[in-house]
Amino acid sequence: MRKRKSFDIEKLRSEAGTCFICEYIHGNPSFTHFEVARSDTAIAFMNRYPTLEGYVLVAPLDHREQVTGDMSADEYLGLQSFVYAIAEAVRKVLLPERVYILSLGSQAANAHVHWHVAPLPYGVPLEEQQYHALMHENGAIEVSDAELALMARRIGDAVGVL
Repeated sequence: MRKRKSFDIEKLRSEAGTCFICEYIHGNPSFTHFEVARSDTAIAFMNRYPTLEGYVLVAPLDHREQVTGDMSADEYLGLQSFVYAIAEAVRKVLLPERVYILSLGSQAANAHVHWHVAPLPYGVPLEEQQYHALMHENGAIEVSDAELALMARRIGDAVGVL
C-alpha cells in the first residue's frame, strides 16, 4: 500500500479561476502533466494528485463547462468513446477490481468539464471503496514524476492497440 500525503486544498483555492486543463493543453510549464493519449477533440493525462494508482483525467480539448449542455449529442458520444478507450486501457494495464468513471468538477475550482477514470485495485475493504477511494480528504498517494510518466506510457500504449 502506498503512503498518502495530504491534499493541498489551499493551493487549489489559490488557483481557482485558472483553468489548469486549458493551461496544460496550451503548454503553460506551470501546469505540466503526463499525457496518456490525445484525439482530435480530447486529451487524457495522469492525475497529479491521484487517490488511486493509475488515475487518469479525460477532458475535451476545447474549454467546455457542462457535461452535456456545451456539446451536441454527437460530440458527447465521441468524447465518451474516448473515455471508454482510456478506461479499457487502464483496465488492461492495471487489472483492477473495478474502474470508476465519473465527471466531477466545480465552478469554484476548475470549470473545464472532465472525467475521472480511476482504477480500484483488488483487496480494498468495502468501507474504503467508491467515494471514499476517490476523496482527497483521505489523502493523495505519493507517486513520483518518473512513475507517472511510466504509467502514462503504459496506458497510452494500451490505448494504441484497442
